[in-house]
Amino acid sequence: MTRLDPLSSEDIAARLSGSPEARAALIREGAEAGLAEAQAIHGQMLLDAQKPAEAFGWFWKAAQQGHPMGLNMLGRCYDLGWGTRIDKVRAAECFRVAAEAGLDWGMYNYGSALALGAGLTQDKAAALGWFQKASAMGHAKSTNFVGSFHEAGDLVPRDMAAAADCYARAAEGGDFRGMFNHARMLAEAGDVEGALLWIERCGAEAKPVFRDKALAWLAQVPDERLRTRGSAALRKEGTSC
Repeated sequence: MTRLDPLSSEDIAARLSGSPEARAALIREGAEAGLAEAQAIHGQMLLDAQKPAEAFGWFWKAAQQGHPMGLNMLGRCYDLGWGTRIDKVRAAECFRVAAEAGLDWGMYNYGSALALGAGLTQDKAAALGWFQKASAMGHAKSTNFVGSFHEAGDLVPRDMAAAADCYARAAEGGDFRGMFNHARMLAEAGDVEGALLWIERCGAEAKPVFRDKALAWLAQVPDERLRTRGSAALRKEGTSC
C-alpha cells in the first residue's frame, strides 16, 4: 500500500487552504494511503461528480475500517442503487452499524428503514427511538420526524405544542420538510407572513416531488394570501432549480 510522506501541520494547512484541485489531490492521497476519513470524503467527492461506481468503491474501503460515515454512505449506495444494485437488507445493516457507532445520519437512515420496514421488519417504536437520539444531537431531519409522531399521536400522546417546537427546530436546522411543517403550524396559528417566509425557504431547498406535495396542500388552504402567494413562491423556486 502506498504511504504518504510525513507532512507537517503547516504543509497540510497550506494544501487545504489552496485551490480546490490541491485539496482534492491531498484527500485522494490520503484515501490511497488507506486513511478511512479521506476515503469517505473522496467517495463523497466522486459521488458529487456523478461517478457513483467509483464512489461506491471508496465508501466500501472506508466501511471496511468501521468508518461511520463510510458505512452510512455505503448504505445509501445500496439503498438507492448508486454504483451498485439496490439491496435494502444490506443498506439497513450498514445504517444499523453506523447508528450504533453514534453517527446521527446513521441513526436517521436506520430509523427511516425501521419506520418503513425497508430491508428489515418494520418497528416504528424503535424508529422513534433512533430519531429521538439523532434529534438530541441536533439532527434536523430526525427532529422533524419526532415532530410528526407528536402531531399524529403515534406511539406518544398527541402534543401539538411539542410538534410545533420540533418543526421549528427542524426548519431552523435547514430541513425542507421541517420548513414546510413549521409553515403549516404558523399558518394555523394565524401568522400568514411567517408561514410565507418558511414556504419560500422550503421551495428553495425542497426536491421537486415534495414541492408538488406542498403545492397540493396550498391549493386547499382557505386563506387566499397564503394560497396565492405561497403557490407563486414555490413555482418560482421550482423554475430556478
